Amino acid sequence: MKILFLGDIVGRPGREIIKENLLKIRNLENIDYVIANYENAAHGFGVTIKTANELFSLGIDAMTGGNHTWDKKEISSLFETHNVIRPVNLPEGADGEGVLIDEVNGEKIAVVNLMGYYTMPMVDNPFTIMESIVDELERQEIKHIFIDIHGEATSEKNALLQMFKGRVSAICGTHTHVGTDDLQIYGGTGYVTEAGLNGCFDGVIGMGSKEPIYRFKTGMKASYEVPKKCLKIFQGIVFDLDSSGKCIDSYKVKAYDNVQPFISQKAFHH
Repeated sequence: MKILFLGDIVGRPGREIIKENLLKIRNLENIDYVIANYENAAHGFGVTIKTANELFSLGIDAMTGGNHTWDKKEISSLFETHNVIRPVNLPEGADGEGVLIDEVNGEKIAVVNLMGYYTMPMVDNPFTIMESIVDELERQEIKHIFIDIHGEATSEKNALLQMFKGRVSAICGTHTHVGTDDLQIYGGTGYVTEAGLNGCFDGVIGMGSKEPIYRFKTGMKASYEVPKKCLKIFQGIVFDLDSSGKCIDSYKVKAYDNVQPFISQKAFHH
């Protein structure tokens, strides 16, 4: 089973670069299942029904969220109609689910959305909750388990790998938007601290530069805006899983505006 994961899709530029490249990459790399983070898909903040329908029509199979999940209130209806989930460790009573169990080529896959602690909204302990979830998935004999850990702290993501290496298929970090170069396979678990954004590449984390610079210089609040024109980047992580759910190969696929997709990094094997 070949999974392609796309980190935070940021606004219209992110959706456009996915439209230009996703189906092409699905065919070139024989991808079976595509997971993407919708967190910033609607003008940089949350997701709407319209943008969700657009993204699913482009070849995405399931979508995960994060701290901007609730920025568009219509998200709740998407939980009922689409393969859309939200962080599993939100407090009890929150709409939606944090685990999606789907079927790919006759095999079950569990997609788990988790949110970290540091600088993030109120959540329950991601580590103890994840222990319970993995235990339950193993009891159900689900071997293909994918985790999107949406968090600021690299240490939290590293700790998650050390806790679950060999027990889950892949762990991908999202939220910080700047991809890291630590793609690896550790004990049969594919891992990267940050998958990186899909969208504008020549501003500040997918947004324009003016507002962040003003904020950093003055300490004053400024509303971030997704540029209408920019250099766009597509970046995804491919995880090749065997029948036991172990990751046997992993690599990054990238593309820029009008540039043929290319493999930019192969995973380090422990």
